Amino acid sequence: TLNNIPTVDPRLARRVWKVVNEVGYYPNKLASGLVSGKSRVFGLIVSEITNPFFPEIVQTFENLAVENNYEILLTSTVHDPKRMELSVRRMIERRVDGVAILTFGMEDSLIQHLRFRKVPLVFVDVGPDFPGVSNIRINYQSGIRQGVQHLAALGHRQIAFITGPLHLKSAQARRTAFEKSMEEIGLAPELIVEGDHTMEGGMRLLTQLVRSETRPTAVMCSNDMTAIGVMREAYDQGIKVPQDLSLIGFDDIRLAQFIIPPLSTIRMSQTELARIAFESLISETERQAALKGRVDHELDTSLVLRRSTARARTSDVDATAE
Repeated sequence: TLNNIPTVDPRLARRVWKVVNEVGYYPNKLASGLVSGKSRVFGLIVSEITNPFFPEIVQTFENLAVENNYEILLTSTVHDPKRMELSVRRMIERRVDGVAILTFGMEDSLIQHLRFRKVPLVFVDVGPDFPGVSNIRINYQSGIRQGVQHLAALGHRQIAFITGPLHLKSAQARRTAFEKSMEEIGLAPELIVEGDHTMEGGMRLLTQLVRSETRPTAVMCSNDMTAIGVMREAYDQGIKVPQDLSLIGFDDIRLAQFIIPPLSTIRMSQTELARIAFESLISETERQAALKGRVDHELDTSLVLRRSTARARTSDVDATAE
């Protein structure tokens, strides 16, 4: 009756539930999990929960979990290998039914610990080439190409790119996408500087760029937090966005549409990413046999135009031509 078995007489079920409500009984889910072999808990590992990119992912993932009678175990590694190891240990101790990993740095040995216990895994853009591990691949090229072509159509030729930390695969992929997009339209990708995906990093690197021999008229950033830092430093230096400097971010976090001017950015849907990750785990959990090969999912990116880009000033275009 407590498990909502349809063959139980409805009158008996009502009497049982009346008693349950009167005594305030709550089922022991850990004990139930030991019997069924399913904990109905999914693990979610992120790198830094304070990063505005993650809250919408976590919220969507949890909403889907609730709708499907699951719980989530959320951990944040803050890029610390020891925290990563602790996160995996907690997942194993809680006997989670699957884990979504939205960070880098999980050592192969930890992955093997989970795979040995037949725990379904889905990585977001940082997955290893292991059989039985799902990966969500991000199509960076699509959105970044749109951004570069948009700036070029506005007359910009000196387009800078602020990367993320280049030990991250995702930061490397975004840089490569920028380089390729510039080369496709005959522009040299020379103004590339390494950032750290923080607002403070964006502020510091704008100062470096405007002091360089070739001053950019437009800047693309590897994430929105960097772009917001660029915008703040531009304000402090009396550089008007977009009149003096066009700016494009990446991620399309919620804050991007509320700053002044609203930030043009490359959208990578956090809700869609969470949905794909959750549905991948559900699919693997309900599969009778373990996966033998890899399963790759793809998430597209696209340019969202707001008010942080404008046509290059004629004087800047003429100076470039000279």
